[in-house]
Amino acid sequence: MGDEEALTVFAPSVLTVETGRQAAAQIVGMPAAQRPTAVICANDLLALGVLQEMTRHGVRVPEECAIVGYDDIDFAAAAAVPLTSVRKPRRELGRRAAELLLDESAEGHVHEQIVFEPVLVVRESSMTRRTSSRADRTA
Repeated sequence: MGDEEALTVFAPSVLTVETGRQAAAQIVGMPAAQRPTAVICANDLLALGVLQEMTRHGVRVPEECAIVGYDDIDFAAAAAVPLTSVRKPRRELGRRAAELLLDESAEGHVHEQIVFEPVLVVRESSMTRRTSSRADRTA
């Protein structure tokens, strides 16, 4: 695995756009050589705050810092730099939760563990564009 000292962890008490901005301000305040090249956020609101603050300070996303959120809220795709996010099956989660709750009252209910597979929705905030090199153009 990677070197844990290479990780910088911010643990905001609330997961909001504002706390995302605050975390990004701390990142921007780091010496350039120590800044992370990617930020993975616990939710999309944090990621949108990070994106806003990075953009405000002229940090190019994703070239200098890739950003990934979690939840894939509607605003993720509509951001100035569309946000890569992890999508969970919200409707299926809700439906299965209701079914499990109703099943709890049934005689002979058996507890079950259900695993939902998240999907990474890749958008511009984590994609670096490849530019063709001079050798590629002359070949």
